[in-house]
Amino acid sequence: MLNTCDQNVARGCEIIELNSKVQGQLFKLLSVCAQEGGMYGGASVIKSRLLPFLGQNFFTSGATSDTSLSVIAEATAKNREIDDLQDMYEDSLREIENDLRAKELENQDLRDELAETKDQVNRSTRSASTDKLFLENENRELRRKLSSAEEELRNLRAKAGILSDYDIQVRRLRDDIALLTGRRDTLLRSSTTLREELPSSRPSRPSTPSKFKSDESPLSGLTDAQDELVRLRARSNLVDDLERQIRQLKNELFVATSKSSYLQSDTLDSLSKYRYTPRVSSPLSYDDPVQRVRETNLISRWNDLFSQDRLDAMDTLRQYCADHENNQRVIFEAVKESFNVAKTAFRQFKMKVRSNLAITHTGPETLEEAVQDYINRNVDLYDAPGMVSDVIRKLNTNPTIYLPPDTTFAVIQPFIRECVKTAWQMSALAHPLDMAVSSRAELFDDTKYRRSYDSEYTAPLVNHHIWPSLLQGAAVRMKGECCTRRGASLSRRSRSPTRSRSVSPGPRSRSRSRSVSPTRRSRSPSPRRSGLQTAY
Repeated sequence: MLNTCDQNVARGCEIIELNSKVQGQLFKLLSVCAQEGGMYGGASVIKSRLLPFLGQNFFTSGATSDTSLSVIAEATAKNREIDDLQDMYEDSLREIENDLRAKELENQDLRDELAETKDQVNRSTRSASTDKLFLENENRELRRKLSSAEEELRNLRAKAGILSDYDIQVRRLRDDIALLTGRRDTLLRSSTTLREELPSSRPSRPSTPSKFKSDESPLSGLTDAQDELVRLRARSNLVDDLERQIRQLKNELFVATSKSSYLQSDTLDSLSKYRYTPRVSSPLSYDDPVQRVRETNLISRWNDLFSQDRLDAMDTLRQYCADHENNQRVIFEAVKESFNVAKTAFRQFKMKVRSNLAITHTGPETLEEAVQDYINRNVDLYDAPGMVSDVIRKLNTNPTIYLPPDTTFAVIQPFIRECVKTAWQMSALAHPLDMAVSSRAELFDDTKYRRSYDSEYTAPLVNHHIWPSLLQGAAVRMKGECCTRRGASLSRRSRSPTRSRSVSPGPRSRSRSRSVSPTRRSRSPSPRRSGLQTAY
């Protein structure tokens, strides 16, 4: 049975409807798959597979394979261009992001530097204000002392005028006494002669009244002489009183002079002789929590300076000078000069604090306790840039170390700054920490130093020091490090900078020749070496 035309058309339409439903499901599946790949997910595959069907003569039967291939080639070329553009866009986007991160890091560094600069300015402002306050108090105290000294001087001048008047009176009285003493002697001699003449003259002329009257005149002269003697004795008592007053005035003058000289002289001599026994709760005690905590932290920082900062400074010096021994000498001298400069600055700071606190201090704690308490609260009041400049200036004048002519010791300025900071904080302790005194070609001391890895273990003399030992009083808290060689002597001269080998300024290898950490003890030598040491 043949179908009619309408039936065939209806059947074709049904097929088209079914096909459209299937295509709808397929497009939903494609959209779901493409969403998992992002915005451009699956676009290249869809264009390469479905784009050719959208060309000309798609519904005609005259489309050839060449036409579909050309469309596919064009689509592929366009896809390649789109991919290249996308890659270029992503590369440029990554570069912009990297530049943005670099700029953000630079901005953060600038912010940190700005904050550090602000802190330094604030510290310098505080120190300047503190110094100004100290100077004003000191000037006020000096003016008060000057006014009191001037008042004392006026009183002394008045007393000196009185004393000169007393001296004139004493000289006059002594002259009168000398004259009266001569008259007394003459009267005594005349009275003696009269007494001798009276017994012999009385028996021969007893009844003559005229003679009796003549005899009464010597007796009246004797009475006058006795009266003169009484007056002389009274005047001698007056002279004794005046001499006592003169001695008393001289004593007062001496006391006032010594007092004025004491006010004008420095009180450091009396303070240096002062010895105080601290209590348990005193800031000068060994058991003070501030002393113990800061001491522990500073010893840990000392170890870090040896194991980290020292090696960084050695790497910096190695870029300019290839002499490893000279670089070790430079590091040791930098630490040594840092301690010297920090201790000198701290002594001046402590003297200033003591002189200003002595004006208003009343107790109950002692003056030394008040000074140490102030230092503990204001341990950061120091001029770090000035001390670093002093250390570099002293290193430039040291004849035992050198650097190439086009290089200065400022290349290790960060290391010097840390050494100065640590030395100041060690000096600010109630019982300070200090580096041991060292000298060239000294005898090796096993209690203070250990030998480096390149030392001659049988050599008794130190060729050069690598790191100082840390002392507290006479006790060794941390051992240092030195290099012992045979033939080490004081006659070794430093090399001239002009003879040093030219070193390329380019970066060298970062390999570090690490020596033993100060927290570890050096290994005991082998039996053969110990035998050699005993034989030596």
